[in-house]
Amino acid sequence: MRFTVKAISNVRSDSDASPSDRQADEVLREWRESAFYWQKHASTIRTMFAPVTQALIEDADIIEGDAVLDVAGGSGEPSLTIAETVGPTGSVTYTDAVAEMVIAAQGEAQRRGLANVAFQQCAADSLPFENNSFDAVVCRLGVMFFPDPLAGLRGMLRVTKREGVLSLAVWGKSELNPFSYLITDVLARHFGAATPPDANAPGAFRFAEHGSLARILSEAGAVDVSERVLKFQIAAPISSEHFWELRSETSGTLREKLATLSPVQADLIAQEAQEAVRQYFSNNQMSIPAQMIIVTGRKP
Repeated sequence: MRFTVKAISNVRSDSDASPSDRQADEVLREWRESAFYWQKHASTIRTMFAPVTQALIEDADIIEGDAVLDVAGGSGEPSLTIAETVGPTGSVTYTDAVAEMVIAAQGEAQRRGLANVAFQQCAADSLPFENNSFDAVVCRLGVMFFPDPLAGLRGMLRVTKREGVLSLAVWGKSELNPFSYLITDVLARHFGAATPPDANAPGAFRFAEHGSLARILSEAGAVDVSERVLKFQIAAPISSEHFWELRSETSGTLREKLATLSPVQADLIAQEAQEAVRQYFSNNQMSIPAQMIIVTGRKP
């Protein structure tokens, strides 16, 4: 198991930074500050999104012995599950732009005794790998946050072997995902409705419109591009109280809003949020319907 941290620093001043640069810096800052909480809840998150990981494995045709690249791997998934799939004759290279996430993922790999994983801190548009290095490249819930998705996907295709597969998972529409909108609705009652985001700005639902990510993957140079809707249950053996703890800690935006409140106000929101999702909990078991989009293409 190898681990390389590549320094990513901003030498420009705030006055030199463009709006897109400042936006990218803000996204990285939020993920750096969230890394501890993603590590804290890593086991639960792994269970919650296991169906998405399995969909990526299937759509990317990942089998034992493959060399796989995982871009924006966060606290370790899907890299570590894929490492188990490819076995000792295969390998997984995990990448993330945030050093704190890389360290968290490495610690989880050590805990699980996985020796066929290498770790690298880097962004999708500056992958430090040779051309045609990987049988498959995956990204689970990361491409939505790329500063330049086209550049990132071109970089991912560059390091994919000829005829190799690139597979991406993104959230479907917010209104189809109670995991998101139920909490957003509670917050709106207290903070007011959020300003609609720029459709091209980094964000969880950036590619929720059918065809939007597939078009960019085609523009990047992939062939045989397809997409499918993945309907599944976000399930885990947790209570509504545990769910709120996870949601309120792993979301940087939510943490910042709650930090502005008094303990009494924060407790009121916690109670309302737990009540809003209670229908999806029974006997300390969560099961929330979800929809994501899986986009897959092949390197010509």
